[in-house]
Amino acid sequence: MSLAAPSHDPNAPRFRIRPPANWVNDPNGPFHWRGRYHLFYQHNPDAPVHANVHWGHVSSPDLARWRHHPVALAPTPGGPDEGGCWSGCVVDDHGVPTAVYTGVDRDHTGLGTICLASAADPDDETLTEWKPLPTPVVTGPPDGLDVVMFRDPFVFRHGGRRWALVGAGHADGTPSVLLYDCDDLSHWRFAGVLIDGADPVAAAAFGDTAVGWECPQLCETSGGDWVLVVSLWDKEPRSTGYLTGRLDSVADGGWRLVARAGGRLDHGRDFYAPAVLQEAGRTLMWGWSWEARAQAEIDRAGWAGVLTAPRVIDVAPDGTLRVAPAPEVRLLRAAEPFTTSPGPAPLPQAYDLTVTARARTAVRLLRSASGAELTIRVDPVQGTVTLDRSGWPRTAHLDDTAVEVRVPAGEELTVRVLVDGSLYEVFVGDHAMITERVYRRPDDVPELLVTGDSASVTAWEQAPPTPGR
Repeated sequence: MSLAAPSHDPNAPRFRIRPPANWVNDPNGPFHWRGRYHLFYQHNPDAPVHANVHWGHVSSPDLARWRHHPVALAPTPGGPDEGGCWSGCVVDDHGVPTAVYTGVDRDHTGLGTICLASAADPDDETLTEWKPLPTPVVTGPPDGLDVVMFRDPFVFRHGGRRWALVGAGHADGTPSVLLYDCDDLSHWRFAGVLIDGADPVAAAAFGDTAVGWECPQLCETSGGDWVLVVSLWDKEPRSTGYLTGRLDSVADGGWRLVARAGGRLDHGRDFYAPAVLQEAGRTLMWGWSWEARAQAEIDRAGWAGVLTAPRVIDVAPDGTLRVAPAPEVRLLRAAEPFTTSPGPAPLPQAYDLTVTARARTAVRLLRSASGAELTIRVDPVQGTVTLDRSGWPRTAHLDDTAVEVRVPAGEELTVRVLVDGSLYEVFVGDHAMITERVYRRPDDVPELLVTGDSASVTAWEQAPPTPGR
């Protein structure tokens, strides 16, 4: 099914996950249970603003047809999550789906507690009812580390036990990821610092771009590499980064991430707080794309925020990250492509476009009445892809300069573009991704025009998948 948006707003995504109205931010707890994918997200059910945070909930049999469910978690008056049910994960705890999440109280100053909630009926494949525990399993950060930011638990398995990460920031401005032993989810033991901003690989990859690392996510690839994803918090621009490497045991019974490579996770300006789901043979990832328009426009539209298409991440032999849309995204393609030529051709509100360039190529996706053009410039010889959306000024989150990505040079370069309303997701081969928000004005013309020698183009409108596809 389509996650249909109000028809009056051409900028509202229809095929990406978001509630029918009001606020969404971080994806939480991607989880596979009894043949269905479940995904939760931060949600204010009352207004398109960041407040009154609940956990919204959708599920799908195939990552393409999503079904909305009732709110899964809501703040408990007088409880540890009275000020909001913030980010976390969902795990299978001996046959019971269990949410592990950040609770904040009314006096929240950056330090959350770690709370649990269990599915009321594990035999219900829709997981529509959840029961929170009345007291947190971790009431705050460990003593002696001078932690001023503490939130976003993520549970994983390694060495035959269950462990958890918690995002942290320290009073001296150093970000870190804390490690806990939580083989028994009701008893957590602090097991040290997995990695912090003083690590030379992390410092080279991220620079001095954060005072805290939010939403840490850790997964092991089929090749044995570990990938740590973090959100770089507090300093502008807020962005995301990754580190790859190995886990080494330490004397006190914990683990340390020994990083060998790292870099920017998404090169756009509108991607944050990704969450991962490790499956047999692959790791899926969703991110949050925030709004980059004025609050007055958001209020008129009645919605704010959207989750990205699911992405598959892996590690290349040199330790860099590989990323591509999940194959299931193809289920949203119409039965036949609407163009296999360079254009010009009108573009629908949602589409899936692939361009393979063997020389310098320009791809125009949108033009304004004043002559401005939204373009992607591809240069395989130089190994560059540039998204220029300067003709559509943003009102939030940074400037309007073009976004350039550098990748290995070669004889050809393939760029895949997923557009759904105002959400633009650009994949440069399997080397890099760019997530941006572009808001169409009434006199803008969505039109494909590809200029350059030896470029091939294929594009499909996105449409609700039909049974059997």
